[in-house]
Amino acid sequence: MYKVVTTRDGSKTLFSQQYNQHYHSINDGAIFESLSKHIIPAFTFHQNKNELNILDICFGLGYNTLATIYYVKKYNINAKINIYSPELDEVLISSLKEFEYPKEFEELKSIIIKLCEDKYYKDTQFNIIIKIGDAREYLNSLEINFDIIYQDAFSSDVNNELWTKEYFDILYRLSNKNTIITTYSIATPVRLSMYEAGFNIYEYIPEIKKQTLAFKEKQELLGKFVDMQLKKQRNPQAKALRD
Repeated sequence: MYKVVTTRDGSKTLFSQQYNQHYHSINDGAIFESLSKHIIPAFTFHQNKNELNILDICFGLGYNTLATIYYVKKYNINAKINIYSPELDEVLISSLKEFEYPKEFEELKSIIIKLCEDKYYKDTQFNIIIKIGDAREYLNSLEINFDIIYQDAFSSDVNNELWTKEYFDILYRLSNKNTIITTYSIATPVRLSMYEAGFNIYEYIPEIKKQTLAFKEKQELLGKFVDMQLKKQRNPQAKALRD
C-alpha cells in the first residue's frame, strides 16, 4: 500500500498506492517542503503570540506537526501550541514508530511514539490531538477558532472533498479574523473555492515554487494579492470545485 521514497533533501516520504501520489514533493524534499511551505510562512505571520491553535490537514506522516515542534523549539518560541489533526488511516499512524524520520526530528522520538500509540500528546507547551476518521465530519464537530491551517491534503484530483467550496466554508467558520491558510496548491479551481468561501488569496514564493496563502482579511506582510474577481471576469470558464 505504501512505498518508501527518498526525497531530494534526503528525508524520506511514502508513495500512496491508494491515491497514486507521494505524501511530499520528492523534488523539494519532505522536511524542506513542510518548513518552507507551511511552518515558516505561518510563524512569520503569527509572531509574538501567547497561544496558537493549529489545524493540520491531514496528519499523514506527521511532518507538518513535527516540523512545527522542531521549529518552535529551535527558535525558542514561547507560545503554547495546540495542534488538531484528522487522519483517515489509523494503520499508517501506528506504523510511524518505525518510520525513518530526518535528523531534525531525532529529539522528538518520544513524542512520535506517544502520538502513534495514543493519538495524543501533551506537555507544558504542546497539546496535540490526532483524530482518526473522516476529516470533514471531525471539522464539523469542532468549535475552535484556528490561527493557522496547514492545507496539505492529497491533491484535488484524488481527494476532491478536501478542496471544494463547501469544504472551505467549514474552514471559514473555524477561522478567526487573523487566520492564515498555507497550501502547496496554486490551481485556479482551488483558489476559486477558497475565494468563494470568503478568503482573500495571495501568491507566495518561499524559496523554490510559488504557493497559495489565504486570509479572512487582507494583509500586507506575506505574498502578492491575487484579484480573484478579475480572474473570474477574464476566464469565465474557470469554476470553483464543488461537492
